[in-house]
This record gives sequence, C-alpha cells and structure tokens, in this order.
Amino acid sequence: MVQIRSAKFQVGQVVRHRIYPFRGVVFDVDPVFDNTEEWYQAIPEDIRPRKDQPFYHLLAENDDSKYIAYVSEQNLLPDESGRPVLHPQIGELFGEFRGGLYESRESLN
Repeated sequence: MVQIRSAKFQVGQVVRHRIYPFRGVVFDVDPVFDNTEEWYQAIPEDIRPRKDQPFYHLLAENDDSKYIAYVSEQNLLPDESGRPVLHPQIGELFGEFRGGLYESRESLN
C-alpha cells in the first residue's frame, strides 16, 4: 500500500528547482507520480526521484525560456526572491501576486 502524504507546496506558490536553474509557480499537484514511464526513465538514474511523493506542475521560467515543468517535491525549494514569475500563461490561471503567492483565478469567481 502506498502512503500518500500532504503536499509541501501549494497552488499559486513560487518555487525553485533544487538542482537546475529554474523557478515557477505551482498550478497543479499530483499526490504521487502521474506521468509516463518513458518520461520517468528519461531522467538520469543517479538523480531520478522516487515516485511515492507529490509531483508539481509548474509554469516555469529560466533565463532562456518559459515552459511547463513536472517536478518531484524532493527537487523543489520555496523561492524567496519575492519576484513574480513572468510566464505568459500566468494571467490565465492566477490573479494578483502577493507575498510570494499568486491568487487563484478560481478564488476570484
């Protein structure tokens, strides 16, 4: 039996990757890994995360591009820069940015 634990990060929270130089805003959370086995196996084995932890969907950015990322909880840290994420889809999902969090559009309705 797989034990499901609570997610450490919340929708709207800005986070950064522990290893790679990118940050993003959480827009969805899977309680455990929920992507393809092909995607999982493409991660180098020495840094491949466990599947039994929350995985986060991020509107991500780095110095070169904006994209969607799928990241394990073990590889995320809170982003303490206080800067908003400049992903072009932010406005579709979120409202104002305050104190490191984006307000969900759902809560605005």
